[in-house]
Amino acid sequence: MTEYKLGVVESRFADIVWNNEPLTSGELVKLCAQELEWKKSTTYTVLKKLCDKGLFVNDNGTVRAVMTREEYFAAQSRQFVEETFEGSLPAFISAFSSGRKLSAKEVAEIRSLLDHWAGGDKEGS
Repeated sequence: MTEYKLGVVESRFADIVWNNEPLTSGELVKLCAQELEWKKSTTYTVLKKLCDKGLFVNDNGTVRAVMTREEYFAAQSRQFVEETFEGSLPAFISAFSSGRKLSAKEVAEIRSLLDHWAGGDKEGS
């Protein structure tokens, strides 16, 4: 299973790529020097690591995302539920909402999502 966890610095780097892609590796080095105060070697080391994780690709000096920021966060969320709640979304929702009352709006939004995922979305399907 691919691990979808980024540290703080990796997240800042990923944001630079997501906000500027596609970009040349030279442009990425300049942006990382400006925003993170990194040397060229550090940029390439982190880029390789995130390419190995499947987030980005460096194709002949052009860096682009393989997965969008939204896809990354979705994968990270799925991984969290899998690791922490044995893949049980109901157990996650129960733990997440424990100790607080959901508003009527939140309940309606959750119902709407469940209906949509179950294929029963009357408005959008």
